[in-house]
Amino acid sequence: MDFNYDPIPLPHRQSLSPEESLRRAQAYYAFIRQRHTVRNFTDQPVDRAVIEACLLAAGTAPSGANHQPWHFACVSDPAIKKTIREAAEQEEREFYGGKAGDEWLHDLKKIGTDAHKPFLETAPWLIAIFAERYGVDEQGNKQKNYYMPESVGIATGFLINALHEAGLATLTHTPNPMKFLNRILDRPSNERPYILLVVGHPTEDAQIPRAATVKKPLDKIASFVEARA
Repeated sequence: MDFNYDPIPLPHRQSLSPEESLRRAQAYYAFIRQRHTVRNFTDQPVDRAVIEACLLAAGTAPSGANHQPWHFACVSDPAIKKTIREAAEQEEREFYGGKAGDEWLHDLKKIGTDAHKPFLETAPWLIAIFAERYGVDEQGNKQKNYYMPESVGIATGFLINALHEAGLATLTHTPNPMKFLNRILDRPSNERPYILLVVGHPTEDAQIPRAATVKKPLDKIASFVEARA
């Protein structure tokens, strides 16, 4: 769609005291630090309406020129999940068989992963996130997209957080290459597989790598340039 610039008043505005702003920021940090990447999923169903609401939240993410260059292909069909698992594990066997290189494989030891990916069948939902290299309008004309990886990455973050808010666990899975997703899910060639997101409930005995709980402190991830008093 093509629109001329037509500004409207900011529809939603918050006016918080410094104290309330800090309280909310700290509360959100306390909440989001409870999110963990999980590899042990149950087959407990998750209602499609929950997935749809989380996808709508993801769709509010900012994007280059507001082109929203993403597509979320959501799979709950057991046969399709099995096909995806078989294709993914084929790529993963090559990856762990030496394709990744010694340094990468060494770094993965503390995470405890291997080529076996049963969660791709067990979890109730797989969301294949595709990045649009370019858009196509109703007349078949190409539309250039801007900051595509950045835009899709932000939307993916929104989605993961929304699913966490809904009480669901997630796993970002990225077998390389992932072109098999285009074939299996019948997605067009202008879309590139970005992430395969596994969604569901963790098992009662789910475990996570101890290394995954170690996060860099603030002074290692941020710097501040402030006006002098």
